[in-house]
Amino acid sequence: MVNSIAFFSYTVTDMARARKFYETSLGLTVGMNFQDQWVEYEVAGQAFAITSMDTGHQAGVKGGMVAFEVDDFDSALVRLKATQTKFVLEKYDTPVCNFAIVTDPDGNEIMIHRRKGGAA
Repeated sequence: MVNSIAFFSYTVTDMARARKFYETSLGLTVGMNFQDQWVEYEVAGQAFAITSMDTGHQAGVKGGMVAFEVDDFDSALVRLKATQTKFVLEKYDTPVCNFAIVTDPDGNEIMIHRRKGGAA
């Protein structure tokens, strides 16, 4: 029986380039690094990984998307724009949240998300 999510992962083609994006543009901190081929970041108790060793998946094939909840939505967008991150969808406002969609250097989509009312 499933009781939790072990991790999310994206396949990338260039680990150095991907790490620069995830660590500089998104501000994630490395939690575990296996031979520079599998790098995990802990995000609110969940593991998000980038990998160059997953030969069963292609980078940026639009098969899925991860959504990262942020504390300060507008500041997150400013940071991403300052690092010249590609936006697929600029700030979008719904009755329950704000979000934008960006891509990593391989074209994997990432939603930057903030629930309204500050509830995370």
